[in-house]
Amino acid sequence: MRAMLWVVGVVGGALILLGLLLEAVRWLVVIGIIALVVVVVLAFLRGRQAMQRH
Repeated sequence: MRAMLWVVGVVGGALILLGLLLEAVRWLVVIGIIALVVVVVLAFLRGRQAMQRH
């Protein structure tokens, strides 16, 4: 009985940690996409400025 409780506790803890990790990964992906969009927009604006100078 005690071993079964340990197994249930360990599995529950692992599932909680896995959920937190997946949540963190999802936020990192969102932040990465936002950063990529910002870089593309800045590159586009700087390219237009360089074309207007010449």
